[in-house]
Amino acid sequence: MPLGHIGVNVTDLNAARAYYDKVMPLLEYEPFLADDTQFAYRPAGGKVGTYVFFYPASGPGYRPGSAGLQHLAFMVRTRAEVDSVHTWVLSRGDEIIHAPREFPQYPPPYYATFWTGYDGIMLEAVCHKEF
Repeated sequence: MPLGHIGVNVTDLNAARAYYDKVMPLLEYEPFLADDTQFAYRPAGGKVGTYVFFYPASGPGYRPGSAGLQHLAFMVRTRAEVDSVHTWVLSRGDEIIHAPREFPQYPPPYYATFWTGYDGIMLEAVCHKEF
């Protein structure tokens, strides 16, 4: 069975929502719900896929490399969309981990960009098409 949803705790729900409201449409996600205790996105246009929920954390504590979430990877349809996400990330000044490129160490085709997003979580936009 496919993964239904994933939940991510964030230090500031409003600030996180402001960040993700801008990036999720670039990753082909649309708003699903939002209230004072959570917000969520689903694959846009009725696509089947994993929903992403965000909840307030009880305190700071996310550390890349520790047990738990390693990163979130979002599949997009074209390499141009990977490049577009990268351009948005650069415009914000977020930390780029890997600029868009081929990753021959992963099952081909694998064209992706990686960056550090809100609360230091590593995010990825990936296209699994040749062109």
